[in-house]
Parts: sequence; C-alpha cells; structure tokens
Amino acid sequence: MPAPESADRSLGSVDFGTLLVEEREDRVVVLLNRPEVRNAIDQQMVDELHMVCAALEQHPKVLIIAGVDGVFASGADIAQLRGRRRDDALRGINSTLFVRIAKLPLPVIAALDGYCLGGGAELAYAADFRIGTPGVRIGNPETGLGILAAAGATWRLKELVGEPVAKQILLAGRVLRAEEALAINLITEIHEAPDLMDAAHNLADRIGRQDPLAVRITKSVFHAPAEAHPLIDQLAQGILFESQAKFDRMQAFLDKKSGDKKTEKKL
Repeated sequence: MPAPESADRSLGSVDFGTLLVEEREDRVVVLLNRPEVRNAIDQQMVDELHMVCAALEQHPKVLIIAGVDGVFASGADIAQLRGRRRDDALRGINSTLFVRIAKLPLPVIAALDGYCLGGGAELAYAADFRIGTPGVRIGNPETGLGILAAAGATWRLKELVGEPVAKQILLAGRVLRAEEALAINLITEIHEAPDLMDAAHNLADRIGRQDPLAVRITKSVFHAPAEAHPLIDQLAQGILFESQAKFDRMQAFLDKKSGDKKTEKKL
C-alpha cells in the first residue's frame, strides 16, 4: 500500500499496488493494473488515484489513463461492491474521485480498449478526451445488478450523448461497440490497439503546444455553469490578456506572418 496522499511526493517514488505510473515532464501516464479482475476498480485503486490527483493539483500536467492487458476497466470490484451498504453509498467513494479527476487543472485523456463498463465507463466519462480501439465495449450495466450508475453517469452521460442514448445505456443496459460510440462522439478517435498509446501521446503533444495557462483557464471556463457566462469569460480573458505568453505568442505569430509576406514578394 502506498503512503498517505502527499502532493509533494514524486509519483515515481510511490510503490503503487494497482497502478503503473510513468511521470514525464509535461504528462503523467497511469495504467490501471489489476489484470486478474480485468482492472476492476477497488478501494485501493481509488486511494491510489487520489494520490495521483493530489500530485497533479499541485503540479499540473496532462493525465493519460489507460488499462493493461487490452482492458480499460470492467467496472467496480463486485466482490467489494456487494458488501457495501447505505453509508458507503453516501460516502460517494467513486463519484468523489471522478469529480476530482474531472476538475484536474489540465486535460485528462482516457485511452480505452476492451471492456469499459460500470465504474470504468464513469471514469472515462470524467475525462476530457476519450479515444479507443475497435475492441471497445462501453456501457453501464448497473441496473442489471440491482443498483444505479451513481458515480457520474446519470448526469455526465446525458451531457455527452443526449438523453435518448443515455437512457438506452442506463435503463436498458445497452453496451456500445467502438463504431457506435464514435458515431455519437462518446469517443472521438479509433485506433488499432498497438497504436492507441501513441495516439494518446500525440493528443497530449497537441495540448502541450498550446499555452498551459490558456488551456487551464479555458478548461475551467468551459465547465462553469451557464449563469456564470459571459462574465466569467471576460474575467478569464482579462487574466490572459495580461500574461507574458499572450504577448510572446502573438508577437511570434506576427513575426512569422511578416516573414511569410517577405518570402512571397521575393518569389
């Protein structure tokens, strides 16, 4: 078991039991690593993901989440879930974590392969980007187990795919294949399994070419309640208008444009 959550401790120095974690200068890659149960999310995995969140809140980086052995996550650990009672539900064990992941300062990329069900699907819904392989199977079978998808699916899924499809998934147990998920933008890219992580890193590279502060503030504004707009947009823009990156990047754009025009005249 890892030590208690610490924002100042390097993730590379933590002895994780359910995750494989790679920390780079501008991103963190987390692989859900419980292959014996198809990466089912148990309490230890929840605790360890909280540790990752603490580090990323202190030192913002892009987060890539995937699973090992051709599976993202088959859901919550049923062996633990069966024993949980009312007070456990009220603690919001998974929902609290997924809200925290959704609110991380910089974008979260979920790279999906194989089963992405129940709590695994809800974890994916909390990400900013979802890409997958042809083998993806994504859905929420909770009602078939006598419970509901209470870690974000009942409201995030409707925002992502609309009410009719959300009800098919939540009330009728529909599990989507990759092409179906792509057609409704639940995932935005399909890549063969060997290429999935490269695609996730390419997306992280594109994010990395933007100004980090502008990305961070844009993510916050994007998720602000409707009644906060347009005031919050104006306040956020006011912050960015004073940033050095804004002046440097715009000057570089103007310099390049001027250089292109001079080249055209010579031609």
